[in-house]
Amino acid sequence: MPASEPVTIEGDLNAHGLRFGCVVARFNSFITDRLLGGALDAIRRHGGDLGTTRVVRVPGSLELATAARVMADSGKFDAVICLGAVIRGETAHYHHVAEGAASSIARIGPETGIPTIFGVLTCDTVEQAIDRAGAKAGNAGFHAAVAAIEMANTVKGLTGS
Repeated sequence: MPASEPVTIEGDLNAHGLRFGCVVARFNSFITDRLLGGALDAIRRHGGDLGTTRVVRVPGSLELATAARVMADSGKFDAVICLGAVIRGETAHYHHVAEGAASSIARIGPETGIPTIFGVLTCDTVEQAIDRAGAKAGNAGFHAAVAAIEMANTVKGLTGS
């Protein structure tokens, strides 16, 4: 009897029919607006309908998880993209915000089954943030949206929905 091949489930990059939530921190908006632009561009370029995408603005990166959790729990979204920028300053505040945002956002996907993507820049300098928001290093918002598209399709493949 020949050996059978395993069934592989892998999300594709087709955003058609998917519904996205984007939660964007207003703090460092000169960076986060660029990240949002990149995320929306990725959704559009991959066949998504921006008319079904919802953008929610929150004060800062620590507040991203609260809005993202509400969006994930609502059942209205196939994936939620969290976008923020934490830039190191002269105090330990940077570490608290970066770690708090990362740990709280990381729990949402496993707890809800809705892919929740961490698109928060954690940079030492403003220049690094600018580079990662579309200057030299691509746009991290675009990459976060691509991950959201793939994961939304992966979950659909796993659940058969």
